Amino acid sequence: MARPEATGRKPIHPTAPIDADAFSIDEFCARHRISVQLFYKNRDQMPRTFNVGTRVLISKEAAAAWRRERERAGASC
Repeated sequence: MARPEATGRKPIHPTAPIDADAFSIDEFCARHRISVQLFYKNRDQMPRTFNVGTRVLISKEAAAAWRRERERAGASC
């Protein structure tokens, strides 16, 4: 794999610790290797979010439920 500085691509580095109870949308997208644009484009298929002040977060439980739902949807195809 080419180095990010050579390709101009940003490296994928989730910034939240693995045991975090909630993720920002950027962290969620990085962890699941999807773009933020895809998240917002398919908002109705993404996990539930909640607000803390001005921040939008996704709980680890909602992320796990979303993964199970995606796996079930993929298995039925």
